[in-house]
Amino acid sequence: MDKNQVIRHLENIATYLELKGENAFKTSAYRKAAQALERDDRSLNEIDDFGALNGIGKGTKAVIEEFINHGETETLNTLAEEVPKGLIPLLKIQGLGGKKLSRLYQELGVIDEATLRKACENGEVEAMSGFGKKSVEKIVKALDDANTRPERLPVSYVIPIKEAIEAQLKSLEGVLDFSVAGSLRRLKETVKDIDFIVATTTPEKVADQLVELPSVKEVVSKGSTKVTVVVSDDWDISVDFRLIEPEHFVTTLHHFTGSKDHNVEMRRLAKEKGYKISEYGIQHSETEENHTFKTEEEFFNFLDLPYLPPEIRESGEEVSINELPELVELSQIRGDVHMHTTWSDGAQSIDEMIEKAVEKGYEFIAITDHSKFLRVANGLNEKRLREQKEKIREWNEKYSEITVLSGIEMDILPDGNLDYEEDFLKELDFVIASIHSSFNQSEEKIMSRLKRALECPYVDMIAHPTGRLIGKRNGYPVNYEQFIDLAVETKTIIELNANPNRLDLEWDWLRVAQDKGAYIAINTDAHNYKMLDDMKIGVQAAKKGFIKKDSVINTWSIDKLLHFLKQKKGD
Repeated sequence: MDKNQVIRHLENIATYLELKGENAFKTSAYRKAAQALERDDRSLNEIDDFGALNGIGKGTKAVIEEFINHGETETLNTLAEEVPKGLIPLLKIQGLGGKKLSRLYQELGVIDEATLRKACENGEVEAMSGFGKKSVEKIVKALDDANTRPERLPVSYVIPIKEAIEAQLKSLEGVLDFSVAGSLRRLKETVKDIDFIVATTTPEKVADQLVELPSVKEVVSKGSTKVTVVVSDDWDISVDFRLIEPEHFVTTLHHFTGSKDHNVEMRRLAKEKGYKISEYGIQHSETEENHTFKTEEEFFNFLDLPYLPPEIRESGEEVSINELPELVELSQIRGDVHMHTTWSDGAQSIDEMIEKAVEKGYEFIAITDHSKFLRVANGLNEKRLREQKEKIREWNEKYSEITVLSGIEMDILPDGNLDYEEDFLKELDFVIASIHSSFNQSEEKIMSRLKRALECPYVDMIAHPTGRLIGKRNGYPVNYEQFIDLAVETKTIIELNANPNRLDLEWDWLRVAQDKGAYIAINTDAHNYKMLDDMKIGVQAAKKGFIKKDSVINTWSIDKLLHFLKQKKGD
């Protein structure tokens, strides 16, 4: 349980009350309680009395405590029974907030997608005040888009499904080994379906269990070598389980990991050496002797290749590399320099984030809450940031095993100015600059904003440089070459944001950045404990871009990092 979960629960209650048509004062009470928690710099564990916070009354205090203790509340459960379930998905439609949707429900009897679409088509919605022809067109388009499953799903959507299946496979009788394969194993940004390779000597028994997995919505086919099912969340996704003998596990895994271009090049190389590759092994062309392997390392070494990580098996060119550089590994990450706390919109306190970083064995972190422009994220003004800086100084005295940098994620404003003056930025250890607004500006304007930040000697890093959300938002227009060249020229760090919704900057441009001599940071942008674990995905994305350990600043020692930051500022 963290503070953001409680805040969302209170906001959900307010939304349900709004949909139901309850009086504004009652709805407002829950929103004020949520805002009170959001404004408070402490985490849940550090708040002794929720009723002492301005904005939280006796009733909302009881709801908060009930939710913390039980993970649910009678208030929301009751409301969920009273409000038509079909209304809730409609809240995702852009431009349809709780108030507008409540009017559609109360005045037109809209209770789900079908009744909303009918009300739009027969002119009832357009006739209501506050709507109009363009509003209706947008609503109908949003409904159409919502019902169209994209051919490929964002990796952030698929990873939790994969992890749930992996947890289930561990408990199945007869499963000796398993691994995800396909584009998901290569960490492609979008995925069509999920492939698993399962080693077993009892395929029929395993197949019987696979079709009974809790997540299975539909069984497409079931055999002794392959089982195909459909699992569902918001979208349906097909999952193939290939059941193979243990001795063929490695070569089958390699074959179905792909990519197609990688496999073509591997077959070409094998042919040159007098062998044929299949999913069952490497076979000598003349003697037909078949070789199988216990590990993929053995498989590649047999053909005189270094181990090629799944992430780089994409274009086929990796097969011809004479010497593979030392790519960054998760074990080499010494810190994380982009994370948020309860001082802005994070779920945990600084103390709690530090403790978790210490558990991970990190040597350093940077606390980088949002700046004052992002009021919706409770951004810090100069006064609060100085207070936080003093607190961090005290924490550095308390935690001798880790260095905590006092930082900020500062907005690059729509007009190109920075959210703080340079004289103030001098006081901070680590300054991130980011764009969070006006994404529809021209490339020229976006680049002028980025240029302003890059040329500021006190800006150490540009975070999530394109602002994209995979499968949801393309981000703002960036001249990549110009951006990378300016970052190299000014020695400004380029971030690979490890959040699987972002993976920004994307891997192919990261490779260009490294080739040009840019410095790269892999950061989680964590807003809670769990997000700190996204570092693993971030390192995978870095590998996909052939990123070397030495290019990544959070593989450096704290002394090397501090020296670099000092030089950057011209000290």
